[in-house]
Amino acid sequence: MDFIKHQLDGYGMSDQAIVYFSNMIMVVFIAVVSILANYITKKIVLKTSSYIIRSNRFTWDNIILENKVFHKLSHLVPAIIIYYSASIFPSYQALIEKAALTYVIIVTIMVFNALLNAFDAIYRSFEVSKIRPIKGYIQVAKIVLFIIGGIVVIANLIGQNPLIILSGLGALSAVLMLIFKDSILGLVAGVQLSSNDMVRVGDWIEMPKYDANGDVIDITLNTVKVMNFDKTITMIPSYALISDSFKNWRGMQLSGGRRIKRSVFIDTSSIGFCTEEMIEEFKKIHYLTDYVTTKINEINIYNTEHRINTESKVNGRQLTNIGVFREYIHQYLRNHPKINKDMTLIVRQLAPEDNGLPLEVYAFSNDINWGVYESVQADIFDHIFAVAPTFGLRAFQNPTGHDIAQLKESAEFSRGSVHY
Repeated sequence: MDFIKHQLDGYGMSDQAIVYFSNMIMVVFIAVVSILANYITKKIVLKTSSYIIRSNRFTWDNIILENKVFHKLSHLVPAIIIYYSASIFPSYQALIEKAALTYVIIVTIMVFNALLNAFDAIYRSFEVSKIRPIKGYIQVAKIVLFIIGGIVVIANLIGQNPLIILSGLGALSAVLMLIFKDSILGLVAGVQLSSNDMVRVGDWIEMPKYDANGDVIDITLNTVKVMNFDKTITMIPSYALISDSFKNWRGMQLSGGRRIKRSVFIDTSSIGFCTEEMIEEFKKIHYLTDYVTTKINEINIYNTEHRINTESKVNGRQLTNIGVFREYIHQYLRNHPKINKDMTLIVRQLAPEDNGLPLEVYAFSNDINWGVYESVQADIFDHIFAVAPTFGLRAFQNPTGHDIAQLKESAEFSRGSVHY
């Protein structure tokens, strides 16, 4: 500065003009130096760093680079130059230093924010992130970062110790708790969800209260994002998963089997004892040959030992078409390639209803994919309905318009035949 003033003094300028022009020249010089330093930092240092990072075998540093941590860090260079150049302007030194320091603090906050984003992205690249998500904790860290950063900026501008401002916030704790109520509840819920392994990203959950039925795609501090099967997205408050009940289908997904639990209703008027002709036909069925032969021998031995009069089928033990049908379905499922043989497999009768006798299939497919599961279930019941008449059984169905029309035609035909 003195050198510039000495040079301007040689041109015979007034003192006021010398001060004005020397300040202008220094401002331009500092601006040029700052721009040049910023250019060197971004074009040379950053490019060199980027080349080194991309050429090594690590991937985590690439994520840091993608989040522009170094790019934001480069903004500190001009601010530091301006800060240390403030002493050249004694009249404005305090103001320049405060402005430069404020900019440095803001840039530092942005750098740490980018680092937190990078850390979250690095953590998400590991499988453990689906079991122990940390996005909620990252958001808490960001809140703390911005609060502390804001306090430091205000303290710098007003020239006070940040601890004084922090002590003053104690009186506002009730207000702060009200403002950050959801965040506090979300943080507590996030800790419980994570520690108890209640929900993970990728889990299929069902929560009727919030009309949610689909896969968890994101877990944040305040919300759990669920993509429903109709591709809509439901936002559930994190603390709702602690306070309310929900169903997690992860157990089914991990077991490797998806439950089939459906009944076919049999018309009770079609249930009866097996005739000799029916038994001979059943012996020809691959899945029933051994069963029918063994069962007939067992029944004959029992009836002989107990001197049962077999002229009436009511006496002693007899095969029924519903019993043989139930065994056939059981053997059919045991030999089905899409049924999990290591899990529960039952074909059972339920209590009779107005719609007939429910014959329930309780089994598990060996593929949990929804489309495959529905296809397997449909194929099984297609077969059950198709083979039921072979056993002399009818599936129950309420009368339809077609049935009533046929009954009416039959009645009219009968009346016409009688009249003739």
